[in-house]
Amino acid sequence: MNRYPVPEIKDLPEDIRQRVLQVQEKAGFVPNVFLNLARRPAEWRAFFAYHDALMMPETVGRDSGLTKGDREMIVTATSAANHCLYCVVAHGAILRIYEKKPLVADQVAVNYRKADISPRQRAMLDFALKVCLHSEQVEESDFAALHAHGLNDEDIWDIAAITAFFGLSNRIASFSGMMPNPEFYVMGRLPKAK
Repeated sequence: MNRYPVPEIKDLPEDIRQRVLQVQEKAGFVPNVFLNLARRPAEWRAFFAYHDALMMPETVGRDSGLTKGDREMIVTATSAANHCLYCVVAHGAILRIYEKKPLVADQVAVNYRKADISPRQRAMLDFALKVCLHSEQVEESDFAALHAHGLNDEDIWDIAAITAFFGLSNRIASFSGMMPNPEFYVMGRLPKAK
C-alpha cells in the first residue's frame, strides 16, 4: 500500500543502515516506518533524533517522570484520535509489552476512559487528547489537574511534545499509505514461551 518507493537496506546511508540493522536484530523484523522514512535521509535523521529524545530520554541524559508504558499509552491514544492505523497497531504492541497487559492497547485505543489504567494515566491521557484535538483550549487548570497526580511541568511538556510529535508521525504514516508490520498485531498478546 505504500504510495512511495521504499529503499532497500543495502542502499541506505551507512548510519541509517546500521540503525535499521540494530532494530532488526532486536525486534526480529524491520518496522516499516524505518524504511518508509529512509527515502529522505535528512528527514529520517531529524525524525528519529526527536523520537529518541522524547521516547528514550535517557539517551540524551534527561530524566522523566513518565514511564515507557506511559509514553506508549500517549502515542496509542492520540494516534487513535488521529485515525492512524500504523501507530495504533505498532505502538499498541509496544504498550502491551511495557505494561504487561495484553488488553490495554485495545482499551486505550477505543476508549481510554474505560481502560484498565491508573487515575494518573487517565489524567495524563485527558491532557494528551486535549493537546491532540483542542490545544488552543489548554489552560492553567489542566496543569493543576496533572500536578494533583504528581506530574510536574517537565512531565507535562513530555506529554504535550509526544502528542505533537506523533501528530506529525500519524499524518506522514496516513498520507503515505504506511501499513503496520504483521508482527505488531500479535506482540504482547500472549506471555512469552520460556
